[in-house]
Amino acid sequence: MSKILVTDVILRDAHQSLIATRMRTEDMLPICEKLDKVGYWSLEVWGGATFDACVRFLKEDPWERLRQLREALPNTRLQMLLRGQNLLGYRHYADDVVEAFVAKAAANGIDVFRVFDALNDLRNLETAIRAVKKSGKHAQGTICYTTSPVHTEQLFVEQALALREMGADSIAIKDMAGLLTPYATFDLVTAIKAAVDLPVFIHSHATAGMADQCQLKAIEAGAEHIDTAISSFAWGTSHPATESMVAALRGTKWDTGLDLELLTEIADYFREVRKKYHQFESEFAREDITVQINQVPGGMMSNLANQLKEQNALGRIREVFAEIPRVRKDLGYPPLVTPTSQIVGTQAVLNVLTGERYKSITNEVKRYLQGGYGQPPAPVDAKVRTKAIGNEDVIDGRPADLIKAEMDKLRKDIGELAKSEEDVLTFAMFPDIGRQFLEQRAAGTLEPEALLPVTKSGRAVEEGVATEFMIDVHGETYQVAITGVGSHEDGKRRIYLTLDGMPEEVLFEPTNAYVSAGGNTRQRANKPGHVTTGMPGNIVDVLVKQGDQVKAGQAVLITEAMKMETEIHATIAGTVKAVHVGKGDRVTPGEVLIEIE
Repeated sequence: MSKILVTDVILRDAHQSLIATRMRTEDMLPICEKLDKVGYWSLEVWGGATFDACVRFLKEDPWERLRQLREALPNTRLQMLLRGQNLLGYRHYADDVVEAFVAKAAANGIDVFRVFDALNDLRNLETAIRAVKKSGKHAQGTICYTTSPVHTEQLFVEQALALREMGADSIAIKDMAGLLTPYATFDLVTAIKAAVDLPVFIHSHATAGMADQCQLKAIEAGAEHIDTAISSFAWGTSHPATESMVAALRGTKWDTGLDLELLTEIADYFREVRKKYHQFESEFAREDITVQINQVPGGMMSNLANQLKEQNALGRIREVFAEIPRVRKDLGYPPLVTPTSQIVGTQAVLNVLTGERYKSITNEVKRYLQGGYGQPPAPVDAKVRTKAIGNEDVIDGRPADLIKAEMDKLRKDIGELAKSEEDVLTFAMFPDIGRQFLEQRAAGTLEPEALLPVTKSGRAVEEGVATEFMIDVHGETYQVAITGVGSHEDGKRRIYLTLDGMPEEVLFEPTNAYVSAGGNTRQRANKPGHVTTGMPGNIVDVLVKQGDQVKAGQAVLITEAMKMETEIHATIAGTVKAVHVGKGDRVTPGEVLIEIE
């Protein structure tokens, strides 16, 4: 059969790529009846960052979203993106957690599991694919496409063969950064189809502006499936437009048979929906051919930009882009996809902003260099590894083999807050925010982040001339440039802005005089015993208390930024005089977090 089958990613990857995964279920359900009539091979609706965003920002139960979509889309396969042994979190889980998660995802409505590993270490896919097959669902073995001295066509063919032997029902070529070029796509698909008699899916982001060309060449080479996005959420760091590909193939032997008029109605709906999420739009979500140079995916670009804005160092983003390939080489050329994109990107930011490469090393880089994520594609830099982990042993086997069964402990740890096995798995994915979500649900206090208003014309209220203010929010001082204002109700001006991805509404008196509810009492670091941080973030753990004796270089705090954890070390040996932070506190560079004397 030569007909090309289409997977539309509008309900997952499209909005993850363009509006930071913020689309709410309430904006999905009204259009599901039309989506269900299109005749897609599948709709990608779950996985990736959607689970995290539901719990962290939208305060929605991701399992309930899946159940609602299953009911609203009875005639269409539902598909999810699964990170192998990482599932939807940022660490490896024990096999029993992977098995339980896949079983529950299948029971709640997932038909197709696209399973990948950030390192293409196929050992990390074994348990997930086995669990998918056990559930009777479609297991799609996935190859993360990237370029490097070690990523050859032959290597990708060998991986496709291994996935077939593992039981994969199809092969997906996942080009998350838009690195494929049309003729490289043709050659790769030709080679895989010659070696493996399985359907081939092409998932290519449009970041470099070539994804539609890549898909056409893939089709010519024998690929049967393409991933697209409805045009109102297409292109840029998203995907080729569904309507464009349908029109391009119409009247050929590859005609999709999809109705352009129906697709246009769906596009019109999502065009209006997109306006609602204007605050999450980013200039870094546009097409940018430099991805072929620095290999930075669009979503990673926007994360890096936000990180550097917090440091008042956005002007150094080109330095960070230049550093990323160097860090990637040091780490053995991992493909840049979650979680390796965060691991490499955050380390590159640290290397640039601290002024010394690997002066500060994140815990995730240490875990990576110890083999905790699997086997890197190429040998890592020995000096960097030694600096990160010293003489500690390196894991040679499958990392999950070292993890004991976890489900019983997870059930015990979350206790009565979990009303179902799905709740236990939510807690497993994100222990802190998962627990918080379940606590708020129990208390009836779940409240999604605020959306900034839009005028009747569809223009965002923040458009206009920028004005700079110094303000205190949650005890921290920010210098911010704000464009536009909201209403003047109650004699107050409402200025809407976004801090760290979390929208806030700050009320200004008519004189623009704003009084913080509580000033930041942390002093600036100016003594050798003052412990501070090099990057803004949140306190994950405090490892010492007042009166403790510490050695120079000893870890005293753990902070988190861009979902990566970093140890903060004692600057001198001595006694802890004071601890000024607690778990969950927001911190910025230069503040005294701990005093040692």
